[in-house]
Amino acid sequence: MVGKLFAVGRVLAAGLMAATLASATANAGKLEDIQKAGVIRVGVGLTGEPIGFRDGDNNPVGYDVDVAQRLADSLGVKLQITEVSGAVRITMLQSGQIDVVVCNMTATLERARAVDFSITYLKSGIKLLTRDGTGVKSMADLKGKKVIVGRGTTGEAMIKREAPGAELVYTESFAPEAILLLQQKRADAAIEDSTLVDYAALKNPGLIALPQIYTSDPEAIGVAKGDLEFVRYLDMFVSNYITSGAYQANYKKWFGQEGPALTALW
Repeated sequence: MVGKLFAVGRVLAAGLMAATLASATANAGKLEDIQKAGVIRVGVGLTGEPIGFRDGDNNPVGYDVDVAQRLADSLGVKLQITEVSGAVRITMLQSGQIDVVVCNMTATLERARAVDFSITYLKSGIKLLTRDGTGVKSMADLKGKKVIVGRGTTGEAMIKREAPGAELVYTESFAPEAILLLQQKRADAAIEDSTLVDYAALKNPGLIALPQIYTSDPEAIGVAKGDLEFVRYLDMFVSNYITSGAYQANYKKWFGQEGPALTALW
């Protein structure tokens, strides 16, 4: 009887070890696949200057583009950028069309059920952008006003929750579409990431970035769920990005000032 139990135990232990090794192999898959392919496919938003946009020659540029390039360089592979929006970036990850998302994406508990996140590589918040003469001073003034939002964004959810009397105006891009709508008086306010709002007000006389920040949002690199080894690599990549001084240099390059403090894990 003891011999039989010992044999069963050995079979179970062998099965558990095999399952563990199989899991480890699966988790290593994405990192290995990227290195074998020699390219990393990164989803980046290109509608919000200076986070991500296109220059005069139609080339992707911006803060997130620089982060994506640095990630590709760390892996020793080429960078392939795919333009994504807030509405499709998660589904494109899940379907395997892209390897990672570097798209000013807030790491929320709700999104964490669908994708995995690295540690924070950029911190910002939600702010309102308005125009001289609208009377909009805060979220409380949005009832009956036309407010520009991006579909599937944190800003859209906030307006629906905090200003249900506002009329939502959906756009595919914050810059230039939302900015033009404000300048042409076809909308009264827009809600977006504070970095984009501050930059828009800086570059466009007559537009006002309201001072209140409604959230403190950690922006993180998103990946498909289940690849823990790849997530750990991304954590270490971001940690190096912060501690090396590259984060502050990149922030100052695109926003002209020192960035919010970030904490590295290592």
